[in-house]
Amino acid sequence: MMFEPLKPKIEAIVSNPNHAVNERLLAICKLLEANIPHYNWVGFYFRNGKKEELVLGPYVGAPTDHTIIPFGKGICGQVAVSNKNFVVPDVTAQDNYIACSITVKAEIVIPIFVNGENIGQIDIDSNTYDPFTEADERFLEFVCAKIASIL
Repeated sequence: MMFEPLKPKIEAIVSNPNHAVNERLLAICKLLEANIPHYNWVGFYFRNGKKEELVLGPYVGAPTDHTIIPFGKGICGQVAVSNKNFVVPDVTAQDNYIACSITVKAEIVIPIFVNGENIGQIDIDSNTYDPFTEADERFLEFVCAKIASIL
């Protein structure tokens, strides 16, 4: 299991008071992208105040033009509305997909809840078709719960 050895590293990053929150989020992105072969773009989107839109936070991977995503648009925007995990095995099969790169084949988005409110999400793109399993979901839920403790 590639995820278990990463959990203490996630906890160490999150609990480090010597770094600002965004530095810790970026460190998590780097850790996941470097250690999980099918995680090719790892980033965070957060609700933009009271607006019904998401704003791009720290990320690693190819640059993206999608720095603001309206609620309901794309996979991230749908998670902002549904409050549920969204696993996309093949992005070409999604009508409401926002293409960031032609190399992306699959995506997983997991919401981050603070006091029961969906305040953002972790978004991961893969250049492999159908790479995400239930183990990815459970691990990313763990990551999001840890991150929620510092937001």
